[in-house]
Amino acid sequence: MNKEEELLVKRIQDLAKIADLKCMTTFSDFLNLNEQNILHQTLQKFPWIHCETSGGYEGAERQIAAFVPDALSYRIEDVSSDSGFSPFSWPISCIRIDPLNLKFAEPLSHRDILGALMHLGIERSRMGDIAVCENQFYLFCHESMASLICSELTRIRHTSVRCITTDAADFVYTPKTKEMTGSVASIRLDALMAVAFQSSRSSLLSLISDGKVFVNGKLITTNAYAPKDGDLISARGEGKFRFVSSSGQTKKGRCLVKIEKYI
Repeated sequence: MNKEEELLVKRIQDLAKIADLKCMTTFSDFLNLNEQNILHQTLQKFPWIHCETSGGYEGAERQIAAFVPDALSYRIEDVSSDSGFSPFSWPISCIRIDPLNLKFAEPLSHRDILGALMHLGIERSRMGDIAVCENQFYLFCHESMASLICSELTRIRHTSVRCITTDAADFVYTPKTKEMTGSVASIRLDALMAVAFQSSRSSLLSLISDGKVFVNGKLITTNAYAPKDGDLISARGEGKFRFVSSSGQTKKGRCLVKIEKYI
C-alpha cells in the first residue's frame, strides 16, 4: 500500500469515527474503483457503520461514500422505496455542458472536458463521471463545485460552452457498446480480457497482478478468476466490458463467449 492509499485509509477511518461519535452522516470525496475496494476493506473494522455509495446515477464508476451511524441506518432499511424519504441527501450536482454554437463546435472528448476542469484548479476527487451523450456532456461533481464550474467553464479547447445545473434524477444514460464474440479455452478473466482488448493473455497478466483489474468494483488479482454472466470487468488504462454469456462450444471444445465492450 502506497502513501496515498494509507492516507485514504486514515481518511475513511476518520469519517467513520466522526459519523459514529456525532451521530451524523459523513461523506467521502469521489472514489475510483481501487479506492472503493480499499473503502470496503477498511470498513470491515467498523461493522456498526452503514455505508452506501452513489455516483449520481445508476452504473456510475466514480462514487461518493456515505457513512451512516447505526442510530440512523435503520431509516434506510425501514423506509419504503416509494416514500421519497431519505435520512440524507447526496452532495452531488449534475451539470450539462453544451456547445454555444453547435455548427462551429469541434469534436470534444472525455479527456478534453477533464483537462479543462483540471485547468480551473478543481481536484479530480471533487469530480465524478463525465458522460458523453451525442453533442452534450454531463458532469457529476461535488455540489460545492457546481457554482464555480458553471461560471468559469466557458471554453473547452477552441469551443465556447455553456454549463447548466440539471436534475440528476432526469439523467438517463445508455453507454455506447460494441458486441464482440470469441472463443476461449475456459472462462477465465485473462482469456475474456484477451478477447475484449484484442491482446494476448500474457500481455495482460501484469494488469491483473498490478491491481488494475476489477470485477463489479471488486479488485481481482488472480488471472484464473472465473467471471459470471453479466459481470462488469474494468481494467485501468484499457477500458471496461461486460461478460454477457457463454454460448456453447466449438468442435475443438473451446467455449464461445459474447461480451459488450464500452466504447
